[in-house]
Order: sequence, then structure tokens, then C-alpha cells
Amino acid sequence: MAGLARILRGTDDEFFNLFDQAGANIARAGELIDQLLAGYPESAHLAGEIRACEHEGDRITHDLIQRLNHTFVTPIEREDILDLASTLDDIVDYIDEVADYLGLYKVEAPMEQAQALASILCAATAEIAKAVPLIRGFRDITSQTVEAHRLENEGDRVVREAIAALFDGGTDPMVVIRWKDIFERLENAIDATERAAFTLEGIVIKNA
Repeated sequence: MAGLARILRGTDDEFFNLFDQAGANIARAGELIDQLLAGYPESAHLAGEIRACEHEGDRITHDLIQRLNHTFVTPIEREDILDLASTLDDIVDYIDEVADYLGLYKVEAPMEQAQALASILCAATAEIAKAVPLIRGFRDITSQTVEAHRLENEGDRVVREAIAALFDGGTDPMVVIRWKDIFERLENAIDATERAAFTLEGIVIKNA
């Protein structure tokens, strides 16, 4: 089956070029959210750069879907192209929501757990960005995907600690609600990196 798949596979490299752009874009967004939370509120201006990443992600996703609609034979399965494009776009969307909520909720200073989650997210997006170019030749991405899964587990642990901290010590209910929203978006972004890792693993397995 793998041999037949290679024979029937399309040769349009532009799909891989666009995925490379998407990988670089999520890595940039991950770096920015890490910097934003590490230096907030002095770093609040970085929210504008994150929004630019969100627009770039939308542009890349649009280009991928347009190309998919006009390509008869694709280099990887159409479903995998859609899944990967959607998941990579989700990562940047969630990062943009975190930056947006910090301003919307008038956060004065970040919680330590939020900074820890942003650092984990930055590392996870970097791993996915390293893995994405390797699917062009369906090369081994095990080290990157294993690390992405490990980081997702670490993120889960920090989120649990963060939620527990919110309900410890009589924190104002409005503060609890605001930070819970932010933690959930950070968690969603980290979860999306793991979904991207699963999709990338599937692509390599199917086409190796």
C-alpha cells in the first residue's frame, strides 16, 4: 500500500511550502506570547504582533484551502491537509485570544502559572515548527512529537495547579473568572500543538 501511495501521490510542493510558513508562524506566535506574559504589562505592545501572526495564519489557511480546491492529486491525503491546516491555525487563534483577554480584562500583572504555561506553549510550538518541514520527505519526527506530547502533559499539570491557586485564599470571583478564561485558552493552544503532532505522525506513517 505504501508503494502504491507513492506512485499515486501528487508532486505539488506548494502545499509543503505553505505548511513551512504555517510552522514558522506558530513558532513566532509562541515566542511572542511567552515574551508578552514574561514582561507584562510593559510588553503589552506585543499583542499587536500576535494579531499580525493571527492574520498571517488565516492567510496561509486560506491559500491552502484554495490550492486544495484546485488540485486534483495532492502530495498527501486531502483530509490530512485540512486537519493540519486547521490545527495549526487553531494554535495561533488561541494565542491571539490570550493576548486579547489580557487587554480586555485589564490584567495588571500575570500569574506565575500563566507565565509557566506560555513558556510550555513556546517550547511546544517550536517542536511542531521543527517537525513540519520534515513531512516534505516523510522523515522521522519522533523526537519532536514525543517532546510535544510531554509538553502537553506538563501543561495539564500546570493548569491544574493554576485552577487550584485561583480558588485558594479567597480570590475575588471576577478575578477567578478572568484568569480561568486565560488559562483555558493557554491550555487549548497547548492541546492544539499535541493534535498537530498526532496529525503529523499520521502523515509520516501513511506515506513512509
